[in-house]
Amino acid sequence: MKRETEFSFYEFFAGGGMARAGLGPNWQCLFANDFDAKKAESYCRNWGEDHLHVKDVRKVELAELPGEVDLAWASFPCQDLSLAGNGRGLQSERSGSFWPFWKLMQGLKHEKRNPKIILLENVYGALTSHGGKDFNALYSSLVEIGYSVGAMVIDASHFVPQSRTRLFVVAVRSDLVIPNNLLASGPNPLWHPTAVLKAGKSLSNDLIEKWLWWNLPAPSLRKQNFIDVLEEEPEGVTWKSDSDTKKLLMMMSDVNRKKVTQAQLAGCRMVGGVYKRTRNGKQRAEVRFDNVSGCLRTPSGGSSRQLLLVVEGKHVRSRLLSPREAARLMGLDDGYILPENYNAAYHLAGDGVVVPVVEYLAKNLLAPILRSNTNKHRQVA
Repeated sequence: MKRETEFSFYEFFAGGGMARAGLGPNWQCLFANDFDAKKAESYCRNWGEDHLHVKDVRKVELAELPGEVDLAWASFPCQDLSLAGNGRGLQSERSGSFWPFWKLMQGLKHEKRNPKIILLENVYGALTSHGGKDFNALYSSLVEIGYSVGAMVIDASHFVPQSRTRLFVVAVRSDLVIPNNLLASGPNPLWHPTAVLKAGKSLSNDLIEKWLWWNLPAPSLRKQNFIDVLEEEPEGVTWKSDSDTKKLLMMMSDVNRKKVTQAQLAGCRMVGGVYKRTRNGKQRAEVRFDNVSGCLRTPSGGSSRQLLLVVEGKHVRSRLLSPREAARLMGLDDGYILPENYNAAYHLAGDGVVVPVVEYLAKNLLAPILRSNTNKHRQVA
């Protein structure tokens, strides 16, 4: 039986397909790519393998990209652009994989079938990496192949109970019409913090002519808090012993111990997210009780896994965040099939894009632009 979809897309650096989950059934994936075999296995279990190409983006051939799509989504590797990275930026092996992706987009332009919209997603640090030179290179590369470009910083905590700030660069092919209501004459503090302003001001005069200030509605009030994603009987993790929990509390500074004491006096169950960090050469445990978790990270490269501290009066328990809880913090529903291995599941979540953020961008920006430029519908199997 055929179903009708309105838009089509390529999903580069696809991971477990979280961009696909956010775009939803109204979008048809024509091509997906990731080099990580474990992530690819999850992608196939949830979306099928018809359009997935498991290989380094450097080895993707132009001929493997079918047709002409409405959107090319690229959540390219962030390690060398983040504060925790090695600082090599876009010249690195990992984050530098943006350039092979860009060459594919350049090739599509030469064949006159470049995507109507290109969307890049990365860490906040991509704005300031190498003193802003890396962002300038990203921006100018998109302008070079015929796009007007706007950048936004979106904190996922507007949508899910996770503090996760990410950069979204939305590039629209210059021959397309952008509805006036989607553009503003200047920045909106909700989406354009100081780093975005500095990035825009650093552009040369010929580039700044292609700069766009996106105008999006404020998101609805988030309905879910951190405590709401917890599993009562978590799978894949066990509660730590009382002695291990005591050791965790002993690793806290006076400021963080005070947070625990205040949680004990709250008169209700309190849940905090804990990360271990090195401060002045000493490992510390830092907790937050503000109804959101800390930003999920991949467990590779020395980053710690997030712990939970559950406080009920004098009773304090601790454990690792479970894989399903991590998935819920990314906006994945419980029907999403996770890897059985804890590290693989946590890595999949920590390295993804938050599903409701993608959904929000698709509804309020991507679809309105595309609908204003075409009435064409596609039939897919």
